[in-house]
Amino acid sequence: MERNNLFPVFLKLEMLDMLIVGGGHVGLEKLTAVLKNSPAAKVTLVARHVQQAVHDLAKNHPGVKIEERNFKLWDLWDKDLVILATDNRQLHETIRRFARTRKLLINVADTPDLCDFYLGSVVTKGNLKIGVSTNGKSPTISKRIREYLEEALPDDTNDLLDNMQKIREQLTGDFNHKVKVLNEITTTWLDNKQATPTS
Repeated sequence: MERNNLFPVFLKLEMLDMLIVGGGHVGLEKLTAVLKNSPAAKVTLVARHVQQAVHDLAKNHPGVKIEERNFKLWDLWDKDLVILATDNRQLHETIRRFARTRKLLINVADTPDLCDFYLGSVVTKGNLKIGVSTNGKSPTISKRIREYLEEALPDDTNDLLDNMQKIREQLTGDFNHKVKVLNEITTTWLDNKQATPTS
């Protein structure tokens, strides 16, 4: 049986420098996904033509810089992550080759074989964030699972996290004792949720 061997991470994009190449529909989609999760992300977007919706989105995010011109090799300098979002595979392959010499991690839209990382579907409920990946096989399934989790997780999830943090800060004893107490509390919470009748 196949398995997903991707290692999930959550990046602090406000501390990294990202390059997006492409200012059309796909570039907008990638920039939107980045800013939805990390509104303070530092992003340089380069494209010969940048649609107005990209400019409109960037207006509300001071960390986004738009360069309306062709990609240049030096666009890769001082970058940590690269997202390629044009409709030109040959350009993507060329940029990827140069980016790999600089040890940059790359996502290439709709081209899993050229990707070092994928942008999965993300569920956010306050401080809780869940990433969903299908290993690049079906973004549609990722989207459906995200929609299901958004509906299934209660709106007061963030209140639960705040309360758990307060409890954790008050606990004394060794690590094993703290884990045991927190496990008992969360098990009770899950039992209560399952026992709650639905209308």
